[in-house]
This record gives sequence, structure tokens and C-alpha cells, in this order.
Amino acid sequence: MFSINYVYFGVFLVFSMMSFIFSLIFMIMDYSVIFEFELFSINSSSILMTILLDWMSLLFMSFVLYISSMVVLYSKEYMSGDLNMNRFIMLVSMFVLSMMLLIISPNLISILLGWDGLGLVSYCLVIYYQNVKSYNAGMLTALTNRIGDVALLMSIAWMLNYGSWNYIYYLEFMKNDLSMNLISWMVVLASITKSAQIPFSSWLPAAMAAPTPVSSLVHSSTLVTAGVYLLIRFNNSLSLNLMMFLLFLGTLTMFMAGLGANFEYDLKKIIALSTLSQLGLMMSILALGEYYLAFFHLLTHALFKATLFMCAGCMIHNLNDCQDIRFMGGLVMHMPLTSCFFNISNLSLCGLPFLSGFYSKDLILEVLSMNYLNIFIYLIFFISTGLTVCYTFRLMYYSMFGSFNFLSLNNLNDKGFLMLKGMGGLIFMVIMGGSLLMWIIFPTPYFICLPLIMKIMALLVSILGAYMGYEFSKFYLHYNLKSFSIFQLSLFFSLMWNMPFLSTFFINFYPLNFGKIIYNNLDQGWSEYLGSQNFFNQFKNSSMFMQILFNNNLKIFLILLVLWLIFILMI
Repeated sequence: MFSINYVYFGVFLVFSMMSFIFSLIFMIMDYSVIFEFELFSINSSSILMTILLDWMSLLFMSFVLYISSMVVLYSKEYMSGDLNMNRFIMLVSMFVLSMMLLIISPNLISILLGWDGLGLVSYCLVIYYQNVKSYNAGMLTALTNRIGDVALLMSIAWMLNYGSWNYIYYLEFMKNDLSMNLISWMVVLASITKSAQIPFSSWLPAAMAAPTPVSSLVHSSTLVTAGVYLLIRFNNSLSLNLMMFLLFLGTLTMFMAGLGANFEYDLKKIIALSTLSQLGLMMSILALGEYYLAFFHLLTHALFKATLFMCAGCMIHNLNDCQDIRFMGGLVMHMPLTSCFFNISNLSLCGLPFLSGFYSKDLILEVLSMNYLNIFIYLIFFISTGLTVCYTFRLMYYSMFGSFNFLSLNNLNDKGFLMLKGMGGLIFMVIMGGSLLMWIIFPTPYFICLPLIMKIMALLVSILGAYMGYEFSKFYLHYNLKSFSIFQLSLFFSLMWNMPFLSTFFINFYPLNFGKIIYNNLDQGWSEYLGSQNFFNQFKNSSMFMQILFNNNLKIFLILLVLWLIFILMI
């Protein structure tokens, strides 16, 4: 029987190639097209569907479709034991289509459709393995993303003043308008919820409950990048205060995620935190006004992050669904090709010269060094880069080069040919993609003039981070009462500065507890005493009184007659 996976794989791949070719043509011709389709017209009001095609949307679409095609091929083998494979592929394709709608929309209404589509389908995918952990993670994801949806709805309401929701027309010349300022703040709020910046970061590692192919898609090019892409589109309308605010949040997120990943032992969670760190980097450089660089890093990051998750999935698959890196080790002996792909992607993430991550990351750090900014931002950027290299080398030590700690009776191998094909389709782009994209996006190179020490700062920080990661791997904290403070500190870092507690307790525990108090004191208390129960007692008493009257009406009538006669006689 011909599988649905191959159909979707073929369709996505063909459309990806077409989109890439068109993006090159549009870029060379400096060309952009806006299509308007009239859906229906009532009197003088017409409902239009607007589509914007320029080199940016087409290039991003080609990357999303290419990664999706590889993920669908990879899923054929990874999800082979699943009874509902077709449903899974349908959900993934709906996810990709929502992203497409978001990418090509210059209109806030159609953006909201794509945005909400991503939110709803991501909920279905996170709870795909139906257990309590998945349900909790799915609810946290859905509720956090709802905040962004509401912000977008409010910006739609404010944009009603302009006569059209095609925001692309108003961004530049309405920049100083109060309404556009409000809309910009709302759009930034929506973006930081979707791209999991502080204080909405806790849903991203929780969403790891989804199957690994979904994680690969979500963390590389779809859900979390939607916020960054929206801000790239809105970059002309962002005020200076808003950009400073965004820069602060982005740098904090980058630092927090890098620090947290160094204390984590779950393979998928480490890679999720690395995504969070890179999203912080994209947001920060976007807030410095370099939206081209943010877009460039978005694309290169999508390539190596998708490959990284695929390799992690392959390892988890072979280790009987074990995700703890302490059980791994020496995998390079048993799974050489997967390990090779994993290491290339990891080194690309670190920014090793001439892999795809290097071109965007190094350029971002050098442009930052060229800018006139405070020492806090400069230090946080470089420390976070060092931490990235640090947790990457720690991960490589534990999984690739450390001692093998899994079952002695095992069947570790590289036999998953379809999974290897999926990864193999991406690894070429991980190696070559950065340089190709750089030649395409920046026909005129950036002129960077820095002193030698600042020029080699990125390399020095990376080498230092790699050494620290190696040293970190060699000791394991043995907790006792004397080192309890160290234990608390490491727990604080690994729990993302207690953000999961804040988001779950503030969203779940306190409202529910408050609801219980209100229920006991109001619903079952005063409102019961003064409300329905009180009415009931009053009605009951009056009806009992009336009942007495009706039961004894003859007696009462005679008594009243006697009283009346006495009264008459007295007068």
C-alpha cells in the first residue's frame, strides 16, 4: 500500500523548490506582489483575501516546506508503530498550512487565522501521546498562546481606525500615531508569547511532550519562529522604547536558557532550551534594528535545529525511549552516521567557522560590537554565546564520548534508513546553507571594522565555553546537607528561574484555590443564606402559614365572626 507520507513528502518538496526559485527571481528583480481576492461583497463593503509574495515570504516558505518534507519522510519510520499514522500526518500538514497562511498574509485577520491555527494544532500535537504530562503541557502551551491571540485581536480592533487591516500600508508613515503605537505593543506581546520570551518561556520545554518529529518542526521553522517573523514584518513601526524593552527581554531569555541547559539531563529539553536561547538572540538583534540579520539567523537556525531534533529522536528510538543523557555515552561507536549528523549540527549551533550557524551568529556578534551600546548588553550577548558552546560540548561529552551506561543487552544501530534519509536531506544544507544564504541575502557585504581583540572575541568566548562544558561534564554534584545551597542554586537555574512554577501555580493553583474559597464562602455561604436558601425559607414559612389558614378556615371564620359580633356589641 502506498503511504500517505510519500505523497506529502513529494508535495512539500516540489512546492519548496518552486518557492525557492521564485524567491530568487523576486530578489534579483527586487519585486513584490500583492494579490487581492474578493471573497464576497455586500452593498459597498467587500471582504478581501490578501496575499503578499516577496523574496522574504517565499524564501521562508521554501525553508518551512523543505524541513516539513524531511520531517514527514522521517516520521514514516519513527512513528511506524503508531496506529493513527494518517491522523498524525494530517495534523502536521495542517500545522504547515497554518504557517503558510501566516507567512503570506499582510492582513491582520488572515494572520490571526494562521496564528490561531498554529496554536490549536500545536495543542493537538502536544497531547498526541495521551497521558497526564502531555495534557498538562498541552494546556500550558494553549493558555500561554491564548494571551498572544487576545493581543492580536485587540490590535485588530485598534486597526479598525485606519479603514483596512492591511497593516503593511501603514507601518512607516503612521509610526508616530498613538493607535499604531498601541498596535505595536500588542504585536510585541503576541510575538513574545509565541516565541516564548520571558515571562512566557515555560511552555517551550513543556511542549517536548509532543512526538520528536513534531518537536523538530515546531522548534525549527514553524510555531516558535512565527513571533519573530511577525516582528520582522512589523519592524518599521517599533518605537525606540519598545525596541529597548524587547532587547532587554531577548537578552534575559538568551542568558536564562543558556544557563538552564547546563544543568539539564533530558536530551530533548536541552535542545529545547537551546532553541529558546537562539530565539532570544533573534529577538535581541531584531530589537537593535537589524531585522535582516534576525531573518538570516532564523533560516540558518531552522536547518541545524531540525537536524538536531531528528538525531535526538533517532537516539531516543534506539535507546528504548530513554531521554536521560546520563544513560547514553559512546554512541559514536554504535550509531556512527547519526552521531556524525548530530555533531555537525551541534558544531553549527556553536558557530564553528564555515558551517551554517557561523555565518549568522558571527555576523550578529560583530554587528553588535560595532554598535554603541552599554556593557550589560555586550556582556550578556557574549556570555550567552559562551554558555551555548558550554552546554553543547557537555551534551556531546555525555552522549558521544563518555562511558556507555545503557543496558548491556541492546540493539543500538544505524539501520533506520528512512530516518537517515530525512536527516541526510538536511545535513547538506546545515553545512552549505549559511554561505549560500549569505551570498543571496547580502549581495553587498556588511563593512565591519573592529580592533583585533573584539574581532576574535566570538572565537575566544567559544573556545572558553567549550573548555568549561568539558570540565562541567566531568564532575557530578553529590548533594548533602553541607552543599544544600549549591543544590538549591542548581535547581533554581535548571528550573528556568522558577518560571514553570510561576506559570503553573499562577495559572492553575491560585485561581483554583481562590475559586474554592469563593465557592465555600459565597456560593455555599452568604449567597446561599441571603439568596436561594433564604427565598426558599421565606416561601416555605409563608406557605405553611397559609396552609394553617386553609386547614382551619371554618374555625377561623367562626372566631372572626364572634370577634366581629363582640366588637359590634361593644360599640
